[in-house]
Amino acid sequence: MKLNDKLRVVVLCLLATSALAAYKVQTVPEMVKAANNLLVTLSPEQKAKLKYDFTHAERVNFHFTPGPWNNVPRKGLPLREMTPDQVKLAHGLLATGVSQVGYTKATLIMSLEQILKEAEAGGRGGFVRDPDGYCFLVFGEPSESGTWGFRIEGHHLTLNFTLSGGKVVAHTPHFMGSNPAEIRTGPRAGLRVLSREEDLGRELVKSLDAQQQTAAVIAPRAPNDILTGENLNIDMIPNLDLNKPTGIQASRLNAKQLETLTALIEEYAYRMPVELADTTMAEIRKPGLDKVYFTWSGGVNKGDLHYYRIHGPSFLIEYNNTQNQGNHVHSVWRDLKNDFGRDILKEHLKTAHAN
Repeated sequence: MKLNDKLRVVVLCLLATSALAAYKVQTVPEMVKAANNLLVTLSPEQKAKLKYDFTHAERVNFHFTPGPWNNVPRKGLPLREMTPDQVKLAHGLLATGVSQVGYTKATLIMSLEQILKEAEAGGRGGFVRDPDGYCFLVFGEPSESGTWGFRIEGHHLTLNFTLSGGKVVAHTPHFMGSNPAEIRTGPRAGLRVLSREEDLGRELVKSLDAQQQTAAVIAPRAPNDILTGENLNIDMIPNLDLNKPTGIQASRLNAKQLETLTALIEEYAYRMPVELADTTMAEIRKPGLDKVYFTWSGGVNKGDLHYYRIHGPSFLIEYNNTQNQGNHVHSVWRDLKNDFGRDILKEHLKTAHAN
């Protein structure tokens, strides 16, 4: 590990301590405060990159791949274009949208870009890995009662938040990836940023009896990536019919298996602040956990290329580990009813037009 990489890890730990020490359960006021604290420090040039209207088309867009796309770079103000004090404030905003566990995962994902940069000798495919390439965007005017949103996005990390009427009304698409999934050499050897997402999924599929596995494991080979990809609308995805869940229904699981499935869903949900995650889990439980399906493709042993999907009436989780010989993870949470806060956007446009 080079000195700058060591310093980066230390700085991220310090930022995590300072940002999360001030965290309160009042998520929305903290988000508003953090966003405004950052906004007031920006130059006009910086603000033009970071702040967009709430109705801007960019708000309903996301990319977890490095880019650029069709020669268009990622939108937003990257950390590398901020002053050191602004970087701290940006991390403060990030910390309001995630739990301590989620913050640790997010910042470690950022730090992996340094490992890729060194492994690729500075560049690959026309782009250079950059741990300071993560971009921040604010949509609309941060307010405890109004409608606005913000996004933090870069390679393998996409966090979207839509707020209205003093509530977080949407926090998806929510993407986290890890390359490498496990660091195998050097001072950080053994680090697995998304370890529980993998381990709990494998624990569940291996606990199934032969009849259950026949239902759950739908293919001996895993797909090359998550099926939803970077698609904004996931209603028409090849090999994925949202109206016909595949795999094993949770009603067919025994008590221990259902406990493992619940723990796996919670591992994704509690990347968010506790009050937001509690609300999300309550919404999932409302129609009954028995209506959730678990699907697996690929091998079930450690090191095998694999994929799983958790599909409920209101949500979809995908996890894939097939790239780089099974050492490159993609995971995503999609809201089947309200990705990007689309219902709020419709209401906002209707109200604005009426005025």
